[in-house]
Amino acid sequence: MLPSRQYVIGAMVVMVLFVVSFFLYNPESVSQFKQKIVCLQKADDCSQKMDICSQKVDDKSTELAHCERKLLVHDLNGRKASLNVLTSWLAPIIWDGIYNLKTLNAQHKDTRIGLFVFAVKKYIRFLGPLLETAERFFMVGHNVTYYVFTDNVSNLVKPKMGEGRNLQLHEVSADKRWQDVSMRRMEILQAVTKEQMPNEIDYLVCADVDMVFNDHMGVEILGDLFATIHPGYFLADQQGFTYERRPISAAYIPYGEGDFYYMAALYGGRVEEIYKLSTACHNGIKEDKKKNIEAVWQEESHLNRYLVYNKPTKVLSPEYIWDTNLPNGELIKRKRFLAVHKNHEEVRN
Repeated sequence: MLPSRQYVIGAMVVMVLFVVSFFLYNPESVSQFKQKIVCLQKADDCSQKMDICSQKVDDKSTELAHCERKLLVHDLNGRKASLNVLTSWLAPIIWDGIYNLKTLNAQHKDTRIGLFVFAVKKYIRFLGPLLETAERFFMVGHNVTYYVFTDNVSNLVKPKMGEGRNLQLHEVSADKRWQDVSMRRMEILQAVTKEQMPNEIDYLVCADVDMVFNDHMGVEILGDLFATIHPGYFLADQQGFTYERRPISAAYIPYGEGDFYYMAALYGGRVEEIYKLSTACHNGIKEDKKKNIEAVWQEESHLNRYLVYNKPTKVLSPEYIWDTNLPNGELIKRKRFLAVHKNHEEVRN
């Protein structure tokens, strides 16, 4: 049988009177109780503040690398899209400080990576320094195959390779004109990414040989398809990009289209994606030859055309290609892949 309503009310009144009497005759207990409440509130506030502070530290670790650059560029006249960390189609733009290399290295511990280099005629002189610096800075700790295509295999001395890294030398004929040499790379790429590389590597990085690695370049660059913003145009207005503007060319990009101007000195992705890219570019080059024309910047023009309509899944900032003769170097804190200063006329002839 449940207690009566009057009984329950009476018990509650007695309990309230007991609590009030206790605090009236024990003021020290009241003070201690209040202090405990305050301490608990402070502890809770402190915990919340620590969580907020921790979040702010994480956020700042991402942003600090960009703050100075953004401050420096504030007074410059130019487009600032390339200084962001995301493109308009939400692909990351890779700058130092926006990735966790330890996590990425763990994710790619079994990834097989290739570096494709074309070294013919006088450009063969740059191969040694490129490979030597690659062993120090390129994909260190990962499995790497260097695919070197040259017209002088017999006279090349293979440099010492680190563990899990090897060099393949392939004989290729050299065209007389440097423009044809440049465009020939797409033909070679199309063939090897279809027939050989799918069985040997997962990702391919394509690079110019007249460059040297100057700082870390690792798996943070890897993606289905990645390309590098040209350091000479990273602050340029879109109208100033040197795309091929003649409608007759297969590399044609009309004004008003395009996102960045990419440099053909460094791009890559999964082998199957580079097969698609090289096939499209090689077909475009052949179309132009049939019309007896040549795109303004040869293979680079066709590369940019492809990337306008096939967006890269990662974009590399000018940290990943730089020339120390260029202005605005103070905006680039880590210069990872540097152009070698040379007499262009001398090496092309």
